[in-house]
Order: sequence, then C-alpha cells, then structure tokens
Amino acid sequence: QVQLVESGGGLVQPGGSLRLSCKASGSIVSLAGMGWYRQAPGKERELVAEFSFGLSATYAGSVKDRSMLSRDSAKNTITLQINNLKSEDTAVYYCHLARASKHYWGQGTQVTVSS
Repeated sequence: QVQLVESGGGLVQPGGSLRLSCKASGSIVSLAGMGWYRQAPGKERELVAEFSFGLSATYAGSVKDRSMLSRDSAKNTITLQINNLKSEDTAVYYCHLARASKHYWGQGTQVTVSS
C-alpha cells in the first residue's frame, strides 16, 4: 500500500514563493509518475508538475517558467517550488502517484495567495 504525506502550503503574499513536499511510503521503487495537482474552488483538478517515467519533469504552462520540481530518491520525497506566486495559484494542492494503473493521492494542502 502506498501512502503520500504532504507538507508545506499556507498563506503566501503575491510575488512570494512556496515549497511543497511529498513523502511516499510503501512499495516505492521509483519516483516516476509522481507529481502535484491542484484544484481551485469551482474548477477541475489540474496537473501542476510531475516526473515522467523517464524521470524528466513536466510542468503546466501556467507555472512552467516559475516552478521547479525536484526529487530525493533516497527519501522517496519530491518537492515543488513555485516562485512569483499569483492569486490564481490559490488552490488545494495534492500529491499524486500513478503506479500500475492505480492512482494514489495525498490528503491535500491549502495554498492561499493573498495580501
């Protein structure tokens, strides 16, 4: 069984930065297919960034030029940093892992961008 535990988030001022971390436990062989999604009020959940099965990072266009997704394979942890935060980044952020046709989700962490 896979478990995803998120940390980070909270209230951030516009133009600020945030770091979200997600630690995976259980039957984890690789961090491929692991990433972050977000869901804003009244909107569908959308991909923010993830590691492909070649372990290269892909990003949503809305965050591509101001984000970095990193990994620590020894700790089964990924970290998402988003800079120059905007009000439209306000959402619940979810860690996600796709593995063998199954999808695992973290509990979600609220990020609010406001002055």
